[in-house]
Formats: sequence, C-alpha cells, structure tokens
Amino acid sequence: MIPLLASNTLFAQSWNLVKDKDGIKVYTRAEPNSTLKSFRGEAMLDAPVDKISRWIMDPGKREWWADTFTELTLLDYKEGKYIRYYAVYGLPWPLTDRDIATETRLSEDSITGVTTMVSRPIPDAVPEKAGMIRIDKYMQKWTLQPLNGQTVHVILEGYIDPGGNLPDWLFNIVLPETPFKTIESLRERLLSE
Repeated sequence: MIPLLASNTLFAQSWNLVKDKDGIKVYTRAEPNSTLKSFRGEAMLDAPVDKISRWIMDPGKREWWADTFTELTLLDYKEGKYIRYYAVYGLPWPLTDRDIATETRLSEDSITGVTTMVSRPIPDAVPEKAGMIRIDKYMQKWTLQPLNGQTVHVILEGYIDPGGNLPDWLFNIVLPETPFKTIESLRERLLSE
C-alpha cells in the first residue's frame, strides 16, 4: 500500500481551494483511480514547532481531536518517535461505524527544522470487530515548517477511504471540514495554554 500512496502523490492532480476562513485554507483534489478526494489544510500558527508537535503527539492531550471518535484507545507510545491508536468513528444510522488502528511516526529535519508526522494504518494491531467496517486505506501527514521562532506554517494532508456503503459523493462534500476543524481546534488549544 505504501508504494500505491507514494505513486498517488507523484501523479496526483493539483489542489483546488474549497475553503478560506479564519486564516485556514482547505484544498481538495481528485486522486488517481478513485472517486474519493484527498484533503490539505494550511494555516500559520503562532507557536514553536516543538509545542505544536507535542500537542499532536502527546497521548495526554488528545481531547482536542478525540470528539470525532466514539472510542479512542492508546495502543503504544514512544515519546518523540511514534504513537499508535485504535479508533472507532461512530456514524449515524443507517451507516455502519468504521474502525482503524494507526501508527503516527515523527521525524525532524535537523537542518531545516521541519517536523513531519505521518500516520498509516496498522491492520493487524487490533482484531476486526463484528458490526464495523475496517478502514485500511488511510494516510495523514502533518508538516510543520518554522518561519521564525514563533510562527509555523502548518500543513495537514490526508486521504481516507471509508469503505462500505457511504456514498463517495457525500464523503467528498463533508471532507473539507476534517482539516479545517482539526487545525482550528489545534490553534484554539495552543492559544489557551
């Protein structure tokens, strides 16, 4: 699957701006061989890179994004390296809930100061459960580019295939809210600290 995602990135369509509000820009684009779109959110945040990455990777600070899940279980964590979760997305009837186990790996470029966190599914980490659709096509990437000591260009990109009976056209309509709400919530938490 990693080569498939890499090839999608190399030959993907250009990004289309679909939302520009409160300093957060959201883009979508068509992906090759799929009717589903990927997303990209961008904003400037006034906080150091290490503070932002700690908020994203700290298992004790997951309340800022955990409201999108009906279940969120920490599987494993190594500070400054990786974090593994099992999550359940509760969907309204008549749709079937989805679940996924993911691993997010952190890397830092010591020369540029850019920090990236890439999440991918870990399919065998948790046995599949009856009544759930397992998400197995997923990728999310945070890129934190420092511009100066207190301003960081934050980019959140991702692709998810929810599988099952969720119409692709409906998923594509609600897709832009994912990066927007995630970045907005992160910014609010950073400002309140």
